[in-house]
Parts: sequence; structure tokens; C-alpha cells
Amino acid sequence: MKQNNCKIIGLTGGIATGKSTVTNFLIEKGYKVIDADKIARKVVEVGYPAYKQIVKEFGVEILNKDLTIDRAKLGSIVFNDEGKRKKLNSIVHPRVFQEISNLILSYCENQRIVFLDVPLLIEELDLFKKYNIDIDEIWLVYTDEEKQIERLIQRDNFTYEEAEKRIRSQLPMKIKKKYADRIIDNNRNIKELKNTVNNIINRFE
Repeated sequence: MKQNNCKIIGLTGGIATGKSTVTNFLIEKGYKVIDADKIARKVVEVGYPAYKQIVKEFGVEILNKDLTIDRAKLGSIVFNDEGKRKKLNSIVHPRVFQEISNLILSYCENQRIVFLDVPLLIEELDLFKKYNIDIDEIWLVYTDEEKQIERLIQRDNFTYEEAEKRIRSQLPMKIKKKYADRIIDNNRNIKELKNTVNNIINRFE
């Protein structure tokens, strides 16, 4: 799906690198940002087709008292069973990517740039290709690992070991950097981060 005169920029990062801060800053500046995580949560809300299929496939045991899906419980089931994980993805992915496509088509009618906020964008590039969504550039919000650990400890009260484990569970940032067209360095403060984003946008436009 290629949009004339409308660029799709994938925004990604790692845990505690500041991607959400950059996303909020872009929204403040008036840019349209499609949040893939929000879409993934929306398509499995109570009553939606994906919700009904998931409950039919995995049973009412995965539901909370308010009938919403217990994401942790469902996650533990599919984590340990490749077949069930593929089944869940076959239910959720088409709807998520269809919604992303719909939003891109809508926003590109009057926007020159649309941002796509995807935490695991680089890990899921093949999926975007599969669903015919063209990403023109990848912007990576980057920090050093020690800075990630420091921020995780402050933000979530993790121990050093817990923070390190969370970071190591993700694709290493040094590998993500190889896929990035532009790197947004967030090793300093928010003022410096905003200046970096502004400079990149000014050069880009």
C-alpha cells in the first residue's frame, strides 16, 4: 500500500528508551501517530469479532470478572504452545493490520507524514510486508543500556538484575540500529530530546 506524497515513518525503540515521550511530542506538534499497541488492545475488546473468536478458541477461563480478556493468562497459554500462539495471531493480526491500513488511508488524504508507533517494529517487519504496508523510514529512539537500566529502576522500582533481564529479553539496540534510517539519541534530558526530534523533522521536511 503506497501513498503518493505521504510518507509512512515507523517509530520504534526499546524498553525505557523514551519512545512514548517522542510520540507525545510529535502529537503535540500536530502530526498523526498511529499507535499499534492501542489498536491491538482495541480489536480484542469485549464484543468485537476477535474477542468472540478468542473466547471460543481459548475458553471463558481466560476472562476477568468484567469479561475482558486476561492478557497475562492468555499470554502464558500461548507462550508455552506454538500452535496456540499461531492461532491467536491468525485471529488478531489481520484485524490489527487492517485497522492500521484504514488509518493510513484516512490520514494520508491530508497529511504529508504519518507516524506509526510500533514497539516491535523491527522484529515484525515481515508482517508489515505481508499485509502490504510500506514503511518509508524507520526512526529509532535510542539510549545506552546503562541509561535504560537506570530509567527502569527509577520508573518501575526494578532491581538492577530485573531491569537488565527485561532489556535482555528484547532485540539488542545495537542490532536495531542497523535497521534504522534515523537514530533519535535520548541519552540526555527531555529538552535535548525535543531539540533532536525538531532537527530531524526540519531536515526531513
